[in-house]
Amino acid sequence: MDFKGKVIVVTGSGRGIGRTIAERFAKAGGTVVISDLDDATVRQVASEIGGGAIGIAANVTSADDVARLLEEASSKLGSVDVVVNNAGITRDTLMIRMDEKDWDMVLDINLKGAFLVTKAASRIMMKQRRGRIVNISSVVGLTGNAGQSNYSASKAGLIGLTKSAAKELASRGVTVNAVAPGYIETEMTKNLPEAVRDDYMTRIALKRPGSPDDVASAVMFFASDEAAYVTGQVLAVDGGLSM
Repeated sequence: MDFKGKVIVVTGSGRGIGRTIAERFAKAGGTVVISDLDDATVRQVASEIGGGAIGIAANVTSADDVARLLEEASSKLGSVDVVVNNAGITRDTLMIRMDEKDWDMVLDINLKGAFLVTKAASRIMMKQRRGRIVNISSVVGLTGNAGQSNYSASKAGLIGLTKSAAKELASRGVTVNAVAPGYIETEMTKNLPEAVRDDYMTRIALKRPGSPDDVASAVMFFASDEAAYVTGQVLAVDGGLSM
């Protein structure tokens, strides 16, 4: 896939899956905007990725920060062609033990953040009459998961946001889709207890964890010209976990 001449904004791209997504777009010729909370981190990652990448720190729960992020990306690089709403956190515990602040924090970052970024990006993309928005949901947004009521709710809400935005923006040439990763091997999942990992392996049809590159490939498809006639869809990248 060729993204030469395209500007791609990836939130939460200072590390993990977000960074991998950004790296893949850069390798495909795109100019990437690395965005995360810490200014030094985003500048460092942008420098390491290269290809004209820039770093813009922003808090996705702040409408002012988000507006600045999209405006700065557009003014410095000439357009915003692709936005990947990847920023997200977990605060896992059983619902009966969950603090209200942990519910609010997860919903604010994972769902409100995606809403604010989508809203700001829409203004630019509607004027351009083109654009791709890809939201990183989760398989637990489709199935639910014990101990993740806040995270599951945020990711299910993101699917609803995806479908609604797809209907609102289609007439202006903007597509909106979602990727729903399953058990992806990251630094976080490597620290899970062995019993939990083994349980996942028994339920995954392909009998292996996914990789950040698996998620990035799906994101790039939705962002590419190959998916020009695809909008409002959710693609589970989970090895068959949600079947």
